[in-house]
Amino acid sequence: MYLETLSPDINLVTADKKHYLPLLLLADEQESMIDAYLERGSLYVMSDKSGDVLAVAVVTIEGEGICELKNLAVSPLYQRKGWGRRLVEYLCRIYRTSCHTMLVGTGESRQTLNFYQSCGFVYSHRVPDFFTQNYDHPIVEEGKLLRDMIYFRKNLS
Repeated sequence: MYLETLSPDINLVTADKKHYLPLLLLADEQESMIDAYLERGSLYVMSDKSGDVLAVAVVTIEGEGICELKNLAVSPLYQRKGWGRRLVEYLCRIYRTSCHTMLVGTGESRQTLNFYQSCGFVYSHRVPDFFTQNYDHPIVEEGKLLRDMIYFRKNLS
């Protein structure tokens, strides 16, 4: 596996991206949906000094100065310790040189919505029935069936 070091603990993975599929599936539970963006996107892996993977993220360039955070997953052992926020902040810093806006789409999970809002994202728009039309099984988070994709945006400049 080839890693290009970007910082002491965040690396851009350019080959064998599917190696991280178990973690990516925490944020997007259908492999075919991940396959639709993984190869065209940039995969970032955050590791601790011992090499344990803390978190992963995939960012795609959508054109016209817009990038999209397609996947952000933190390993269960490291959740709620600030690693996801640190990775989002890092991505915002590096993408502000090439993009003016970062988008992120998510389901209507209160915890996830609150997380992105606390990272400085604001509501952008909604794609009705995204989950019910694009996934081969119902997705339930916080006891609620996900239907619409909720998009947030963050100004990077």
